[in-house]
Amino acid sequence: MIKAVIVDDEPKAIQSLSWELTTFSDEIEIVATFSNPEEAIAFLDTELLDCLFLDIQMPTMDGFQFLEKLSNRDFAVIITTAYNEYAIKALKHEAIDYLLKPIDSDDLLETIKKIKKYNSRIINSSKIETILLDFNEKFDRKKITINSDGKLIFLNVDDIVFVESDGNYSTIVLADGQKMVITKKLKEVDVMLPEHYFFRIHNSFIVNLNKIKEFIKNEGYVIMETNKKIPVARQRKSDFLEKL
Repeated sequence: MIKAVIVDDEPKAIQSLSWELTTFSDEIEIVATFSNPEEAIAFLDTELLDCLFLDIQMPTMDGFQFLEKLSNRDFAVIITTAYNEYAIKALKHEAIDYLLKPIDSDDLLETIKKIKKYNSRIINSSKIETILLDFNEKFDRKKITINSDGKLIFLNVDDIVFVESDGNYSTIVLADGQKMVITKKLKEVDVMLPEHYFFRIHNSFIVNLNKIKEFIKNEGYVIMETNKKIPVARQRKSDFLEKL
């Protein structure tokens, strides 16, 4: 069964879409509906689902602002709206489909086919990534596997200078100046990196110990080979000195 969530500020719209989904398909299970976007975000950040039917025009935040607040996007997003001017923006936010209200049953059946294809790709991609991560864990700790923009990138840990937190994202800075933004929190990246090379020097930074150029003790910061100044958290200073 495809587990679905509906978010729409109009109860009648939720009722109508719920009826259409359950009437025209026996493959959809509606696990929750929300007219309050904040409540929906709290639910989606902790629960597993296959697809989200999301209204664009809502009073407290629009659908695109809603998507930007999600920390978890491992599901298909279908935009529902009475207006057709949002189609391009929906594609830019990686929605797999765009349904105009009132929703046509034939369009809905096509959307369900797209959801199934999307979930099939996600499952296969996750299996491949798991196999590759296991391989690197057992046989090649000099590389980590990064999932970025639909690609699996095999990154040599010696090329990483530091990693900086940006909320639910992290930015990996490489020795050649390249920056990679990935959808992982810093604590998730920390687990991926070999601890004898890397140290979480601050809540917002992990550094490659081999890439530190200077440690300014009095002022409590390090200078990396890229000349980036990174603070050393007071509570981490003694552990950091032991690492050095």
